[in-house]
Amino acid sequence: MSTNLRNILLFAIMGALLIAVGVIQSANVALAIFNLCLISAIMTLGVNIQWGYAGLFNAGVMGFAALGGLAAVLVSFPPVPEAWAVGGFRAMLGVVTGAISIFLGIIAFRKFPGSRRIRGWGAAGVALSGIVLMRFVLDPAVEVIEAVEPARTGFLGGLGLPIVFSWIAGGAFAALAAWGIGKIALGLRSDYLAIATLGISEIIIYFLKNEDWLARGVKNVNGLPRPVPYEIELQKTLWVQELAAQLDFNVIELSSIIVKLSYAGLFIVVLVIVFWLSERALKSPWGRMMRAIRDNEVAASAMGKDVTWRHLQVFVLGSAVIGLAGAMLTTLDGIFTPASYQPLRFTFLIWVMVIVGGSGNNLGSILGGFTIWFFWIEAEPIGLALIELLTSGMGEDSALRLHLIENAAHTRLATMGVVLLLVLRFSPRGLIPEREK
Repeated sequence: MSTNLRNILLFAIMGALLIAVGVIQSANVALAIFNLCLISAIMTLGVNIQWGYAGLFNAGVMGFAALGGLAAVLVSFPPVPEAWAVGGFRAMLGVVTGAISIFLGIIAFRKFPGSRRIRGWGAAGVALSGIVLMRFVLDPAVEVIEAVEPARTGFLGGLGLPIVFSWIAGGAFAALAAWGIGKIALGLRSDYLAIATLGISEIIIYFLKNEDWLARGVKNVNGLPRPVPYEIELQKTLWVQELAAQLDFNVIELSSIIVKLSYAGLFIVVLVIVFWLSERALKSPWGRMMRAIRDNEVAASAMGKDVTWRHLQVFVLGSAVIGLAGAMLTTLDGIFTPASYQPLRFTFLIWVMVIVGGSGNNLGSILGGFTIWFFWIEAEPIGLALIELLTSGMGEDSALRLHLIENAAHTRLATMGVVLLLVLRFSPRGLIPEREK
């Protein structure tokens, strides 16, 4: 079987599984899974840019995704005038003070005389002094901002712009953070880079959970605006009512399907653009250079390539794509919940998608994103049905049967392990392996 035919067959099977969910469960469920598969595929492309192109192990995917979610709040949520009136200016002054202190710390490290150790301690002293000053300026403003109707707001809000703009901002936030992390950590060995990215992503999540003045912390931000119509608005329109009558559909269900299809259209456009740009980059001289660095850093360095600088480039680009996907996910949810950013979902699952799809192959990343997210969602109902079938001969009050049914949700973890083991056993390079050079 040719490679192209095999790839078509794999995507056809994935499409058939989604159609089966639409027939057996409902079209709404199938479209909800499809939309999340699209976002997962975009996030997987971002990780694949880092790992598949350059061999960089990023264990902090959830931190960059969370920055994308924060962008959705800061760009699209309306500003809170009362909070700005009592402490907005002072809060911004505190943020600027912190940024300046970090900048001065970098300058101090470069300009201080003496050894690297002395310059490091001097830069740390400058940065620490600036951060203490920042808290002195910021903390009183935070206290009064969070006291403004904390049940409803208690934060500054955002810019009130269309939420689609936050997708670009989410990529920019993640890219800026990746640049700062990369400048510090990319000179480390790969295992230390993984530890550093995981630690910094946890710091980002901790910050978002505790700085209520910025994005309400664990109180969450509800009611983010949409780039598509609301269901209640569609239900009132004449054409939706007529279409529901023609198709013999419930108008409420039809309006939900239209909303999900609208989201799907937007996400498909973004996925196609990111995939096209990723393919162009991979096939360009830059992409061939990155793979050469990945395969043998010593040889690439001997040929005059600045390995650290190239690693920084690819780390920033991949993180920007992850941040973009994070903003899209928050847009789809309509709510920003910092507590939901867990490594299991936003780091482990994304890495499983890359491995199963085929690292180094963008098409494989898309297939991996679809496959793993589909089974992550459907493993529980499939597992429950299987348990009920296997225990059908037991009594209704059987303790073993009740225990298995109550714990059906855990079958998704077992399913992920089985899928990963099967792929590694029978297709160790992934479902769609990297093309030979």
